[in-house]
Amino acid sequence: MELYELKKEYKILENKIIDLRRSLDLDSKIKRVEEINNLMLDSSFWDDRASSEKLVSELKHDKNIIDNINNLESKINSNIDMLNDVKDSDTEMLLLIEDEYHDINKLIDKATLDTYLSGEYDNSNAIMEIHAGAGGTESCDWALMLYRMYTRYASGNGYTITELDKQDGEEAGIKSVLFQVNGPLAYGYLKHEKGVHRLVRISPFDANKRRHTSFAAVDVMPEIDDNIDVEINDSDIRVDIYRSSGPGGQGVNTTDSAVRITHIPTGIVVTCQNERSQIRNKEKALEVLKGKLLLLEKGKQDEKINGIKGEQLSNGWGSAKRSYVLCPYTLVKDNNSGYESSNVSGILDGEIEEMLEFGIKE
Repeated sequence: MELYELKKEYKILENKIIDLRRSLDLDSKIKRVEEINNLMLDSSFWDDRASSEKLVSELKHDKNIIDNINNLESKINSNIDMLNDVKDSDTEMLLLIEDEYHDINKLIDKATLDTYLSGEYDNSNAIMEIHAGAGGTESCDWALMLYRMYTRYASGNGYTITELDKQDGEEAGIKSVLFQVNGPLAYGYLKHEKGVHRLVRISPFDANKRRHTSFAAVDVMPEIDDNIDVEINDSDIRVDIYRSSGPGGQGVNTTDSAVRITHIPTGIVVTCQNERSQIRNKEKALEVLKGKLLLLEKGKQDEKINGIKGEQLSNGWGSAKRSYVLCPYTLVKDNNSGYESSNVSGILDGEIEEMLEFGIKE
């Protein structure tokens, strides 16, 4: 870009950052950070550890936003000052400032995207569940591929994964998996993944190399804060204790620590076996159940638990939220947002940021 063009573009960046500060209500976040810092000075701050950890998480989240915006603003102002001093003939310096312009613009776009995620639970951790559809080994393998996609995405974007429960397939893949994605805005970014995911490919399990269509259902819910009141009557649940199992149904420990909770009024079943004790498995299973009931209670018809069960899976071609086609052509198409990409291998390898962002903006 020429010098005059760079000056014009940096002026646009300057206005963008002003708008972003306003939309993020940065002044309120600065005050909130001060409040939490003052609370942490109190000797009783850690008495309620669960509440304290939530506040520390909020502090880190808000401080990251504040530092990010301040750093972007500082870079913009610094480069504007340089543009006022530089000459047209100093091409090396102009190229450097132009490179920084592109980097800053991308970072502003990312920060702007976060402003879309202002829902009540968007900043919560995300609890995700994947169930293989009908089709035996094919669908179990597809469920595992989806699990890998989400774990790769998480590790590449600063999130951590906590596996809560997993049921392995008889020959390959997984029948189901329950896991938690931990980090700022995890639920906000992943909540639109809920639905039926369809895969079309040449089956690696078919000796005749025929094309197969497989289905798996993905459910997403926020991790529920202990302070959020979701009433669950003891008489409404059945708790079953059993031995944690590994591949082929083999027991993986010598104690009955796995927990299955059935919510009788809705038929929702939650299992958890990967925590260290029966008590923790029960606590986590109840937490997941609360998340599912919360979504039901808030009337999110398109996110109801029953919406992704067998009846919808059996609808086949027309029921999928998203299709991943590997043969006879390569295409990922999200039927909800309209997003399309031919980079199927990259997406299955966890490169889903663009797809998630597209869905958030829609």
